[in-house]
Amino acid sequence: MDANLQSMHVGAVMRKVKSRTWKKQRYFRLQDDCATIWYKSKKAGNAHSTFSISDVEAIREGHQSEVLLSIAGEFPADRCFTLVFRGRRNNLDLVAESAEEAQSWVKGMRKLIESLENMDEQEKLDQWISDWFKKADKNGDGRMNFKEVRDLLKMMNMDMNEDHAHRLFTKADKSQSGTLEDDEFVLFYKMLTQREEVNKIFQEYSSDGQTLSLRDLEEFLREGQLEQERVQEHAMELIERYEPSDTAKTRQAMTIDGFLMYLLSSEGSVFKPAMQQLYQDMSQPLCHYFISSSHNTYLMGDQFRGSSSVEAYIRALKRGCRCVEVDSWDGPNGEPVVYHGHTFTSKILFRDVITVIGNYAFKTSQYPVILSIENHCSVEQQRTMALHLTRILGDKLLRNTLEGKAYSGLPSPEDLKGKILLKGKKIGGLEESLSGVVEDSLAAEVSDEDDAAEIDEENDIVRRRPKVELSGFMIQSLTAVCSRKDFNTGSTVSVCAQKSKQRLSKELSDCVVYCKSVRFNSFKHSSVHSKFYEISSFTESKAKKHIKDAGAEFVHHNARQLTRVYPNGIRTDSSNFNPQEMWNAGCQIVALNVQTASTEMDLNDGLFSQNGRCGYVLKPAFMRSMEKQSSVRAQGCNCVCVSYQVISGQQLPKVNLKEGSIVDPLVRLEIHGVLKDQAKQETRYIDNNGFNPVWRETLKFTIHVPELALVRFVVEDHDKTSKNDFIGQYTLPFSCIQQGYRHIHLLSKDGTSIPPSSLFVHIRIKEGT
Repeated sequence: MDANLQSMHVGAVMRKVKSRTWKKQRYFRLQDDCATIWYKSKKAGNAHSTFSISDVEAIREGHQSEVLLSIAGEFPADRCFTLVFRGRRNNLDLVAESAEEAQSWVKGMRKLIESLENMDEQEKLDQWISDWFKKADKNGDGRMNFKEVRDLLKMMNMDMNEDHAHRLFTKADKSQSGTLEDDEFVLFYKMLTQREEVNKIFQEYSSDGQTLSLRDLEEFLREGQLEQERVQEHAMELIERYEPSDTAKTRQAMTIDGFLMYLLSSEGSVFKPAMQQLYQDMSQPLCHYFISSSHNTYLMGDQFRGSSSVEAYIRALKRGCRCVEVDSWDGPNGEPVVYHGHTFTSKILFRDVITVIGNYAFKTSQYPVILSIENHCSVEQQRTMALHLTRILGDKLLRNTLEGKAYSGLPSPEDLKGKILLKGKKIGGLEESLSGVVEDSLAAEVSDEDDAAEIDEENDIVRRRPKVELSGFMIQSLTAVCSRKDFNTGSTVSVCAQKSKQRLSKELSDCVVYCKSVRFNSFKHSSVHSKFYEISSFTESKAKKHIKDAGAEFVHHNARQLTRVYPNGIRTDSSNFNPQEMWNAGCQIVALNVQTASTEMDLNDGLFSQNGRCGYVLKPAFMRSMEKQSSVRAQGCNCVCVSYQVISGQQLPKVNLKEGSIVDPLVRLEIHGVLKDQAKQETRYIDNNGFNPVWRETLKFTIHVPELALVRFVVEDHDKTSKNDFIGQYTLPFSCIQQGYRHIHLLSKDGTSIPPSSLFVHIRIKEGT
């Protein structure tokens, strides 16, 4: 065994660090399954905790978290490391007793993570079986008696007739010992999980009832999977890739095991593999793309008392966000800080934010990152901001137009690869910058259009809804809109009487090139006066009003220049609005609170799951056209009819951890798109079976604008007396769907995978009339 893994098996005492003052020793050890870390406190008696290696996304060495940075003077970097968990779970900061021990754990963890990531679907399933065996083997003797098996079935979300369960148990007990050992348990599991619905499809196409010949497989690909191109070649590739039997391979045939492995693979998934790669034209102007965007990126929680953290920027950038927000305010000692102004959110240094952005901007995608700067600083601290931006980001920061000249339109993501663009106020325009004629910096007064728009919007909401009962927290938050306390000076500031004016430093202005923030006047004004490099921001309410009043003009406006939409300020809980409405109008930068798990974030993740997850998705051709007649095409002329047969589910997770509780699953299909495409339908629920429920129900939809449609598969636990509980979901663009028999690998509320939970469906798409 690898020396690092051996060391991890022995275990080590390390400090778990939560803050500068909370540093406690814990004993950590890798368990025998090489898949679980066990740890406990010296004082906790028998109490202990565990976490799975599969929950860990990455390891960071040294002082690469705010917590470890705060104790940098106490513990050297070579003894510190951070475990970064998937989803929205807090990281684990650790300090080892020596640099050697830290390296042993860092290298060992990375090796384990890599081996998990390289597993195919069958290996993941084997690991899942092994995990269940260990959970069910209560006394840890490596065997399972029938009582443990009965308990296991309930843990696995399955309510099985006891006589039938005992028959399977006896059949698997080859040693006739009254218990099941490892191999016998695998046999029991295979009998338990026989996929009758898959076997039926296999038998339908098998000419000899034992295997699929090459010709049989070709027929299945044409008729079952609705494939038309290079079918024979594809059939040969599938046999070579997924058939485990060498004998069958030599005969150019596929067994039921190979057939199931293919259906469970990425090629058998609902998402077209080719569209998971970078496949779109990346040479069009920036305004022709939807751009994955984050609102108030620095927040880990709500908008009023939540903590600000550089970790939030790391998470946003690693999930593919290409536009992040930085709210900058005057801080102590001449150093600007980032936080949600006039609230109790914590503060972080502007320079730390920029350092993290510089380090993580291009780890997930090479395409440009836009820093949306909300500038509330004095001229002096603006100069400090500009200094940090130029010194820390260096050549990554775009300071000049490409090739030193202004174009008639925005550059493309391809042109701007590896570049960070600043979105903010600018003195004058690109033309003046290039000619060298720019106003004096101290004389330039620029209104903060985002603050002003938000204040107008929120005051209007308060005026229009005087009778709504609000919690004390919400009243306090809304009061803060009109009369806010400045926590730096302690004075109360009225912001409703007039829109704020601020002076802009030339140094910061010069950092803005292609994303000059301007106050929106009207679509008519923009069509005549706006420059291609100007960008306007709208609250969700204002954007909805423009969509309602002048939808076609909004689409046309967005074909020429960038638009940013962000949540209303009264969303103090960091909830989100529906981004689909904004995408339907061609808005590119639809900024969401990515820290909040929600249906809206599922839609966002679904849209940007294509094109190599690069954070840019090319808008449909009719939304990129400068012709008004083309951009109005909201009714659609490319109508399709879709039937989704929901066949079965596999190993759905439990949502109620009470002993004996088993889910009653149902499946809902949601279509998100233009208004006339919005629809949802659901299956009946299945009583007491989350392990292998079978529905065989067909849900049919007509989609008028497929280019804008997203499909969301949701599984819920039916409840007769209250709201259904969420089990899992999967969202993807309609254009990325593969027809035929497909598995849908479900995701948790956080958007992380929950293997081997899946749905098995058959999808057929026909051109509409």
